[in-house]
Amino acid sequence: MTVDNKPIAVVGIYAGIAVADFAAGVVWYSKLMGRAPDDRPMPNLAQWRNMGQAGLQVWDDAERAGKSLATIVVPVLATERERLAAEGIGFVMEAEGDFGRVAKLRDPEGNEIALAEPPQGFAG
Repeated sequence: MTVDNKPIAVVGIYAGIAVADFAAGVVWYSKLMGRAPDDRPMPNLAQWRNMGQAGLQVWDDAERAGKSLATIVVPVLATERERLAAEGIGFVMEAEGDFGRVAKLRDPEGNEIALAEPPQGFAG
């Protein structure tokens, strides 16, 4: 396939997570992110902004709840493991290889979040 169009000019990306229990979801993701949401621009949306070039949105969407996936790149996975353990959040899987370190966790609704620590020298 050949695409001759001008590429999209991306200035940031938000990962979107669907939850059925919005209030509980905001509490859980506040623990994951280590802070309250930056804003709630709509009644069914909470968002964390200005995290590198990315952000996280939690949506009140019972139909899609539990089916979301997101990857959050962190500088040191061990630091996040310790911080999250203090919040009662544990990993369900960890792996290490040439790709760096990855750990997966699930929110109370089954959405899967991967925390990834890139290998030394990785440049985006």
